[in-house]
Amino acid sequence: MIDFLKENIWFILFLIWGLPLSIYRSRFRKIVYQTDSWLINIKPLFIKEIRGLFGNLYPKNKIYIKQRNFYRLYLSIYTVLFILYLVYA
Repeated sequence: MIDFLKENIWFILFLIWGLPLSIYRSRFRKIVYQTDSWLINIKPLFIKEIRGLFGNLYPKNKIYIKQRNFYRLYLSIYTVLFILYLVYA
């Protein structure tokens, strides 16, 4: 069992960290595109989403700002994991 974990640690880390990604992205996209429809999860609308992630689309919306900052943190940790994988694997 220990050998399996050693050999597949990066896969396990990415899997565990990536599981809630769809939930967080869905919440963020629903705020950015101002909809409650589940269809926003499958539509390839990226421009406004990227602007919302790196900019400030709704400066007075506290929920948007809180979700954007959380999503930024989540994605930055994902990026750090990927860089560590590239360096150490």
